[in-house]
Amino acid sequence: MDKRRNIVLLAICQALYLASMSVNVSWSGMVGYSLAPTPLLATLPYALITVATATVTIPISFLMARIGRRGGFMLGAAAGLTSGLVCAYAILQANFVIFCLGNACYGVYQACAQYYRFAAADAARPEKRAQAVSWVLAGGLVSAFIGPTIASVTRDYFAPVEFAGSYIAVVGLSITSMALLAFLDIPLPAKREAGKGGRPLWEIVRQPAFITAVTNSVAGYAVMAFLMTASPLAAIACGHSKDDATDILRFHVVGMFAPAFFTGPLIARFGVGPILSLGGVLLIASVLTALGGTSLLHFKISLMLLGVGWNFCYIGGTTLLATTYRPEERAKAQATNEFMTFGTVAVAALSSGGFLNYFGWEGVNWAALPLLCLVVGATLWYALSNFRSGRAIPVQ
Repeated sequence: MDKRRNIVLLAICQALYLASMSVNVSWSGMVGYSLAPTPLLATLPYALITVATATVTIPISFLMARIGRRGGFMLGAAAGLTSGLVCAYAILQANFVIFCLGNACYGVYQACAQYYRFAAADAARPEKRAQAVSWVLAGGLVSAFIGPTIASVTRDYFAPVEFAGSYIAVVGLSITSMALLAFLDIPLPAKREAGKGGRPLWEIVRQPAFITAVTNSVAGYAVMAFLMTASPLAAIACGHSKDDATDILRFHVVGMFAPAFFTGPLIARFGVGPILSLGGVLLIASVLTALGGTSLLHFKISLMLLGVGWNFCYIGGTTLLATTYRPEERAKAQATNEFMTFGTVAVAALSSGGFLNYFGWEGVNWAALPLLCLVVGATLWYALSNFRSGRAIPVQ
């Protein structure tokens, strides 16, 4: 019963985190564009979220191995609260540097929140890992509706200054998350799980399953961030309104999290390999749709496919990763995955604005294709290596 309660709490906190993230996705590029000394730096604030995430994700993992998940998660929510206050102040003062610092604070929140799914996977039985991860991520579906709505409704709270009210909403969402996380009941890790012992890291990361899991997480997430960061600015540049931009992101978030209700059962039925392959194909379909036109419908379908493809790669990658480490290796294996993922995502988010400025929305999508080929290629390589060795691809 405690495990079910923990999963419910983690799912709700996932929804709250992603609802606040919707504010950053919706307005960070636009605020950056209005405050930055050059349009080339418009997406720098959002990129700093992922830079900070990549920077702290390893120490956060080892910190949680010592103080427990609840303490680490509450620390993250407190960083989200701080970020909201700093960003709102920066907007009111029209200060680009302070706005960048506020976004970097949010990266600490994001780094902690990324471990919600690992907390669920580690607590579940092996045959239930995919379902546990899916249910936690399914909490993000709620954010698809409340996140963009909160971002839009609170945008003019401090009129005539736009967007500051949305970041005050981030403060409220973070406080609510902190209150709920206080009821999380996850035992402190045993000493043998405190980040020491087990196999050397190189021995863990050289496994084909680990390489495939990380490749899907890294490349899938990077492509998603690269396209998602540019999409609000691209939509407006193509003649769509700010409200249209938030509506496009709503479709994207639905695509990201609605499949979570059945991704776990699909993995249990067909295995993780086919789901990873399908995720890569859907990401390619997203790019092809975007290249097909710039109407509002093109944007919505493309961003929804982008979300669904990411979901399959992310849940599949997380599930596969959980088969590659022992309990005493958990902290370093998970930290390595998160660092590589968000280090690459940081580069993708930072370069997105420059690509959009120089090459347009079409150029941004063409640039994503090589990474998507890497996603599909890694999964096919993994399937082929298992076939040649006579091993079955794990279902869970």
